[in-house]
Amino acid sequence: MSATESKGQPQRFAVAGVSMRDLLAAGEAAALVSTPPRAPEPELSERAPVHREAA
Repeated sequence: MSATESKGQPQRFAVAGVSMRDLLAAGEAAALVSTPPRAPEPELSERAPVHREAA
């Protein structure tokens, strides 16, 4: 190990200039694109009739 290297210090790497807002927006966009659309709700006339018990 050379004299210029510090012992016990983790190396720090520069991060590209990406803001947290951009990272969060990218994550939201990825979630929207990768999530399949919901199935449409059945129409009122297509729903099974609701049977109520006599009181």
